[in-house]
Amino acid sequence: MNSNLSFPIPNSELPRGWRWVKLGEVCASEQNRDPKTTPDLPFRYVDISSINNNSKKIIDARTILGRDAPSRAKQIIRANDVLVATTRPNLNAVALVPKELSDEICSTGFCVLRPTKLINPSFLFAFVQTQYFIDVISGQVRGMLYPAVTDNQIRNVYLPLPPLPEQNRIATKIQELMQEVERARNACEKQLEAAKALTAAYLREVFESEEAKRWERKRLGEVCQINPSRPKNFHRSSDSLTSFVPMAAVDEKTGTISKPEVVPYSKVAKGYTYFEENDVLFAKITPCMQNGKHVRARSLIDGIGFGTTEFHVLRPSNEVLSEWIWYFIRQPYFLKEAAAYFTGAVGQQRVPDSFLSKYIIPLPLIEVQQRIVYELNEKMIQVENLQSSTRNQESALNALPQAILKKAFNGGL
Repeated sequence: MNSNLSFPIPNSELPRGWRWVKLGEVCASEQNRDPKTTPDLPFRYVDISSINNNSKKIIDARTILGRDAPSRAKQIIRANDVLVATTRPNLNAVALVPKELSDEICSTGFCVLRPTKLINPSFLFAFVQTQYFIDVISGQVRGMLYPAVTDNQIRNVYLPLPPLPEQNRIATKIQELMQEVERARNACEKQLEAAKALTAAYLREVFESEEAKRWERKRLGEVCQINPSRPKNFHRSSDSLTSFVPMAAVDEKTGTISKPEVVPYSKVAKGYTYFEENDVLFAKITPCMQNGKHVRARSLIDGIGFGTTEFHVLRPSNEVLSEWIWYFIRQPYFLKEAAAYFTGAVGQQRVPDSFLSKYIIPLPLIEVQQRIVYELNEKMIQVENLQSSTRNQESALNALPQAILKKAFNGGL
């Protein structure tokens, strides 16, 4: 497709006084300079990684000497310029340039939209965040390894433009509504953190209580088999179905298997971790270990399953409940102590099984374990209900910005 080809004017009626214009008709051309011509002069550089896709803000503008300027550091930016990343436009990496970055440099990987007197910068910035704009330019992407659009394609996108006083009013209203959405999002995040803290508090109530100080203590290796071998007489036909639990199937928020897979036994016969119903799976690799990807094996086909080799398997004896072990190893302080025993290269560190086998745990009578586990289960259901409700609110809030923008550019605000 010719990058200079104009898009057709959208077939939708505009409010009285509005008109369709191309972005290039209301935005001035960008200006370039080569920082290498002043090798000793520092400048601040904005590239794609500088923009936070969620907040739509420039969060990191590196200071670089002219002599060290990347080859793409060419475009001058001014306060209130709107930057639109031309690579992977579906990700909508856009930002409004703040005053403190005026006269600095950005990558040629951006289309720099410099508002003229015909358009309010905030109104323009809101437009490039609309799903309409994202869809239009994403539909022009060419290239598989480096999907991108051109500056001309972006400048040829049509914008519904009201008179300037109306732009100012709409831009102000959008900002007010977006601030309300952001406040509500922050409140949801605090609720989720509170729920997470509540889980840890319930576990502390049990394992750090005065009652707990009187319980017998034993090593995990005394009450659990650590990584037991597959039975010698174990046999399954190659095409028989079995349960498979990759690390991604573990919901770290609840410590449950959320997406188990069913596969032919031939796919897991070799090279995978074997476990049985009610075994406890401990994620030994970072960051899965710290994130809480530890789970009880439940609802397995024929009572057996297979998983990634990044699980340690703990098989409880008759004197300990699997739920007791599962709750114990999910405590924040236990996970912190486990992290101190990491071995291996950074990024692929693992907790050795020796840490688990030697770790001393409180072990009350089985009847006491049953009572406490029942109480914890009830409390955790309440916590999960709270988290689920809050996540639903968060999901609804995440949909609001696009609803606000759609209404704004249809003349509904």
